[in-house]
Amino acid sequence: MRVALLAESFLPHMNGVTGSVLHVLRHLRAQGHETLVIAPRAGEVDADLHGARSALLRSVPLPSYPEVRVVFARTATLTRILREFGPDVIHLASPFVLGWQGVQAADALRVPSVAVYQTDVTAYAQKYGVAGAAPFVGAHVGRLHRRATLTLAPSSSARAQLEGLGVDRIRTWARGVDAERFTPERRDDLWRARAGGGRMLVGYAGRLAAEKQVEDLRALADLPGVRLVVIGEGPARARLEELLPDALFTGFLGGEALARALASLDVFVHPGEHETFCQGVQEALASGVPVVATGRGGPLDLVRSSIDGWLYRPGDLGDLRSRVADLVGDEAKRAAFARAARESVRGRTWAALGDQLLGHYAEARALRPLDDARLGRGLERPALPVPPSPSSGRRCASFVALGDSLTEGLCDTSRMPPGQYCGWADRLAQLLAHAREGDTPLAYANLAVRSRRVRDLVDEQLPMALALRPDLVSVFIGANDLVGPRADVAALAAEVASAVRTLRAAGSQVLLVTPVLPRRRASVLFVRRFARYSSALRRISRETGCLLLDAEAMPELADPSAWADDRVHLSARGHRVLAYRAADVLGVPDADALGGLDDAFHAVEDAPPEGSWLRVHALPWVWRRLRGRTAGDGLGPKHNALIALPPRSMKVRDAEPHDSL
Repeated sequence: MRVALLAESFLPHMNGVTGSVLHVLRHLRAQGHETLVIAPRAGEVDADLHGARSALLRSVPLPSYPEVRVVFARTATLTRILREFGPDVIHLASPFVLGWQGVQAADALRVPSVAVYQTDVTAYAQKYGVAGAAPFVGAHVGRLHRRATLTLAPSSSARAQLEGLGVDRIRTWARGVDAERFTPERRDDLWRARAGGGRMLVGYAGRLAAEKQVEDLRALADLPGVRLVVIGEGPARARLEELLPDALFTGFLGGEALARALASLDVFVHPGEHETFCQGVQEALASGVPVVATGRGGPLDLVRSSIDGWLYRPGDLGDLRSRVADLVGDEAKRAAFARAARESVRGRTWAALGDQLLGHYAEARALRPLDDARLGRGLERPALPVPPSPSSGRRCASFVALGDSLTEGLCDTSRMPPGQYCGWADRLAQLLAHAREGDTPLAYANLAVRSRRVRDLVDEQLPMALALRPDLVSVFIGANDLVGPRADVAALAAEVASAVRTLRAAGSQVLLVTPVLPRRRASVLFVRRFARYSSALRRISRETGCLLLDAEAMPELADPSAWADDRVHLSARGHRVLAYRAADVLGVPDADALGGLDDAFHAVEDAPPEGSWLRVHALPWVWRRLRGRTAGDGLGPKHNALIALPPRSMKVRDAEPHDSL
């Protein structure tokens, strides 16, 4: 696999973003993958890039923080570099400026992008005196991550921030720790003596910048028998040295020097409230040092209060002081916390995290075709189907289908008498029947009628379904409402949600189907409505525990052959696609393979009707609308009572070899 990594900051400036990129490069090389790093040029890079190619772009320093540099490369330039490399996936490390250009280039090349959220840029904007820009910064971050194929958040706090910005497809990916470098065995009594002269050492390690709130350590400056140790470098150092005149400032430490200093502390303190993860805390835990951190942000997932450290109330410096004093004054508690701290990082190796990252890359590569097939975007994009239970399809003894013309099967005339239709629900019923074990047939009813709306389903079809008491009910409705002049998406979704809850309360499992639009020029008028409605149905599925058949997760339906001659209904092939994907969701064995076989059997469809589309389809529809009529007026369900479909163990007489398909 070829992976392009775009980083907002890079060597020679070392920080959390740079460090994680180097670890990822090392792991990808060990697994035999090719890599390219695109990052700001900030000086000579003589470090080992683990076999990666590099494209370092001209950049300028941020005025208030010169260690941070901003790239102003043209998107066309970035696209050219990426096209020449030919990546299978684009990794965006802490994306903001370069990352925005990267996600645009990824879309232009149709390459999946994985955005790794590592920096709370909004909080930084507030800390550096541009608070008025915070809403715009937050909006930009949300827009960028919503556009990336997949977003990785390092902690539950970071995930909540992103969800608040409307970001979907968030996965948790933390950070690894080098437990061989950061270990209690690095504790150095000579270093301790030089640093503290026999006093307890309470320290911080990290960047010395406003957002880290290192000035809060002043609450500990006069603790008896304690010396503060500040490890790191940054723009706030001079001010901190004035504020903490008795503290030891070591400057930047890296490698074994950092590991020795951390292991030699008695207590590690991190006061920053805007950490998306906080690698410094994790390295202190690996070093066997109890941690006192603010109860906000990344430390919430790392520090187990009263087990390996304490979480104090954010902003309460008195609470900070008492927590540190508690550990300083209790050697037995300190030792117990230290043992628990070391144990807590077991399994958090960079190798394990690297393997997780490769899994996220694979998911992004599978999701990208779904995004390319979508006509528009709602609040939430489709996800990959969850692997079903292999036996769930066999347990279904009765199935009732609700909906409109798509569930009735309009335009699916394959092997049907004139005037009759098959449809995806009928095909699914046959598949469920064949999946049953034993001789008991499947009971099936199809209550769908063309032109029906959500209100019709609630008022007419739902009571009939409840009376039949089925194991499974499919609900595929809403398209006729959404193409109307005054469609209220929220109200429609609320009615569907109520119907689903009623069915679930009656003991039925529900298969909820999202609507689908043909890839026609006129569809652009309704794209946003359909996307918002689909997003609402996904939420309903999660809230009610029902199954979801997400039509947006089926790139096959974007193919013109999936649509009938009338340009608004599915063809027989489209109905087969829907049926077999539904069977897969329900756990019918080998449904996907059977679908491919069925498709091969029916390469040649029925001939389209004679006459032009305008005369055969458009004009009759306009005439009905002018008269206030619909195609379903006077029609009832084709199966308004349960019929028996035999299982595969029963011989079907006089059947063609593949009629049941």
